[in-house]
Amino acid sequence: MFTKNALTVAEQVSQLQERGLVIKHPHIAEKYLLNISYYRLGEYWYVMQQDKENHIFKPNSKFEDVIALYNFDAELRLLLFGVIEKIEISLRTKLIYHLSHEINPWWFQNFELFTDSKALVKTLSNLEAEIERTKDVSIKNHKKKHKDDGRFPPAWKSLEQTSFGALSKLYGNLKNNVASKDIIAKEFGAVNHTYLPSWLQSISQIRNFCAHHSRLWNRNLPSTVKMLSKPPNPWITDAENVPKQSNKLYMHMCLMKYMLNTIKPDNEFTERLEALFTKYPNVDLKALDMKPNWQQEPLWK
Repeated sequence: MFTKNALTVAEQVSQLQERGLVIKHPHIAEKYLLNISYYRLGEYWYVMQQDKENHIFKPNSKFEDVIALYNFDAELRLLLFGVIEKIEISLRTKLIYHLSHEINPWWFQNFELFTDSKALVKTLSNLEAEIERTKDVSIKNHKKKHKDDGRFPPAWKSLEQTSFGALSKLYGNLKNNVASKDIIAKEFGAVNHTYLPSWLQSISQIRNFCAHHSRLWNRNLPSTVKMLSKPPNPWITDAENVPKQSNKLYMHMCLMKYMLNTIKPDNEFTERLEALFTKYPNVDLKALDMKPNWQQEPLWK
């Protein structure tokens, strides 16, 4: 039976000190703990503990290093969120453009184009809820003007209301004989439809971590991404080791960079990532699986 009681912030600070965490300014630490929960910060000091069962810290473990690591992770999420935004907008645009021309503006309602009908029903149900909730003027005007039309608004209106996760599911659920599926993959440098669905799924999950302020540093990520053996665009030199590395953030950031290079070749992802690492020199980059001289890789140049 769980018997622990809630601790005041002063008691939390005392407990951390008793366990060996160096806290120079307890009152400042209390202020942090009033704004960032003990449990959330615990995800960052966990690696500093030498006895994880009794929560005893390694010698010279400092509260200020915990906060630096927390701040680094927060800034990393903001950086990646901006990158993912560009990928999301590009994916949405490509889906709307190519499939509306290949099929028609209501392709996303056509069950004959999709492999999993149940998954499509769920996607459309969520889309319908988003459209009902939205205050978007174009949707309201469309409904008012075409109230006798039982269909969703056309793709260029409807799919602006849905999430990256839903877009990635729509793409992945398309039958492989839909020509646009390969066209979109090629435009992202993925050669064909075999690879892109797993990339989008990976990036969608990282986007959710960013949106919900969840830790990315030292997190194990899904390792099911399918990697190209010979990418058509600049990639990394140790690509043969990708399957062993794909559960850490570095490889997923490589995928983001690869896709971003097709969207905005003059992007500043490398420079901004390097600046972040320079700002927080004490952060252990091995927890992200960053490679030595990663910025010299063809992909990141």
